[in-house]
Amino acid sequence: MRCVVVEVKTKHVKSNVICTGTTMTIELEKASLPGHHADHLRLNDATNTACRLKSNNTHIFAVIPLNDCGTDIEEDDINLRFKNAITTFDNVADVITRKHLLEVDFYCQYPKRGNVTQVFTAHRPKVEVWDKGFGTFTYQFEFYPNNQYLTAIDPSTYPLVYVLGSRIFMQIEATSSINNTVLFVESCRATPYDNQNYQQTYSIIENGCNVDQTVEIHSTSHQRQFQFSMEAFKFIGSHDQVYISCTVLMCEAGSPNTRCSQGCVNSTMQSGWPAAHHHRKRELIAQGQRHFVSQGPLRLGRSAEDNKSPALQLNLNLVFIAGCLLAAVGMISAVALYKARGSRVRYQPLSTFES
Repeated sequence: MRCVVVEVKTKHVKSNVICTGTTMTIELEKASLPGHHADHLRLNDATNTACRLKSNNTHIFAVIPLNDCGTDIEEDDINLRFKNAITTFDNVADVITRKHLLEVDFYCQYPKRGNVTQVFTAHRPKVEVWDKGFGTFTYQFEFYPNNQYLTAIDPSTYPLVYVLGSRIFMQIEATSSINNTVLFVESCRATPYDNQNYQQTYSIIENGCNVDQTVEIHSTSHQRQFQFSMEAFKFIGSHDQVYISCTVLMCEAGSPNTRCSQGCVNSTMQSGWPAAHHHRKRELIAQGQRHFVSQGPLRLGRSAEDNKSPALQLNLNLVFIAGCLLAAVGMISAVALYKARGSRVRYQPLSTFES
């Protein structure tokens, strides 16, 4: 478990990482960061207000859950590695930059077999965000056992196991003190790792349109809920898990010319992931920013028939082997009997009669 120290010009950032069973604590010495303030430093997920950095007289620091704040998870046969980074920014909504940024990468590494990983909770908690005109509200992404959507699946049971082809029921819900709002799910994608920017993705919903042929949208009790389901699948290859990430935003209900009112837009000009906003001033309050919500992992389990297959195959093999043995015993017995009968045959000279 260590922190990667990044060199900035001719100086080094003095830092320290503390790893526990559920969190990472990153500490940066202010003296090694002249000209930088906590208000202009961010973690991977800059939209979650719970993930903001704090400071005191000597240090800039943050306590980061292993499954939040944009933490990426990498794994090999031996270890799990939880990675995040601190970077500088001018505007929290910026996607690209052409400036030389300070960047401090850090991670905590845990052996897969051990007491530490047993207390790690895969389930992601609700995401709290703030948008101009909408204030502070939360997004909650949960899985449900059926299409009744009565009680979410217990987070302690994660990672969830599904049989290939079985139905997965999901709900995204926004909670806001403003009643006249509507939730819009613009895009959902699946990745084999907990990283929405991972190169290998599978589109489930794009630009508000269903892409996966098994997707079904279910009716909800209010406009700030989105319920949908699809058939379970796996990525081809050695990947044994699936994470689902969605792009969501809030709009003023009934307001025209917002992304929510457009619904499904089957156009290559639209993008399912956060992009630059080109809204007129009068629309800025009617529509919030795009945010990421994700949940997982899902793992593929064997069906009852698959579980019976090895035993059935073994039984058939035993029957085949037993049959072969019986056939061999029969052949040996026949040969032995033939030889036994042959051994009793005696050739005797014929008697001659002289006249």
